[in-house]
Amino acid sequence: MGQAVRLGELRIDVVRKDIRNVHLSVHPPTGRVRIAAPRHLSDGAIRAFAVGKLGWIRQQQTKLQAQERETLREYIDRESHYVWGRRLLLQVVEADATPRVNLTARRLVLQVRPHTPAARRAALLDEWYRVQVREAVTPLIARWERVIGVSVRRVFIQRMKTKWGSCNHRAATIRLNTELGRKPRQGLEYLVVHEMAHLLEPAHNARFVALMDRFLPSWKSVRQTLNRLPARHEEWEY
Repeated sequence: MGQAVRLGELRIDVVRKDIRNVHLSVHPPTGRVRIAAPRHLSDGAIRAFAVGKLGWIRQQQTKLQAQERETLREYIDRESHYVWGRRLLLQVVEADATPRVNLTARRLVLQVRPHTPAARRAALLDEWYRVQVREAVTPLIARWERVIGVSVRRVFIQRMKTKWGSCNHRAATIRLNTELGRKPRQGLEYLVVHEMAHLLEPAHNARFVALMDRFLPSWKSVRQTLNRLPARHEEWEY
């Protein structure tokens, strides 16, 4: 069993790492709380940090509990799906041909072989969204590299259950959630700028906020909109 701090009924999982600062996170959908702490930090110091952040933790958990969730998808005809924030109806076409996904003005067309199970249909759409995000992010990275003055060595697009994106500032790589292809395009640009700003400032501190304010003055509004949108319905494992 891992280490944990208990504050009344609240359990906070603690992971010790070779890091310099304490990182606190509240994870959807249940509001699980996690602290990543430097190995040298005492149990008492970690507990004191958690107590000081208790109000913020409760606030984040309340937001998660109130967040709207998409209904469970079955990948059948006339089911609602979102592409870059637009609601489209899914059209499933069964054909003895190579599976593919096409986008029309009002529909998301999924061509599959007869009797293809829902899990396979989901995987085909997830891969299509991954490609959409990859194609959209390439010019964004190129443009923001010139603005921010950094160079991104590699971008990974993948399903991420607990965050929209992440950055490894030492390797100069960023990771973005495939789910961004379902959200408005402003959300993708915000995440690109956010993760690239971490190449200049790894921590979420005052300098990082100042960088975001300079590069993308509307970032707080876009972040708020992104976090307010319905979250995908799925089983989360921890």
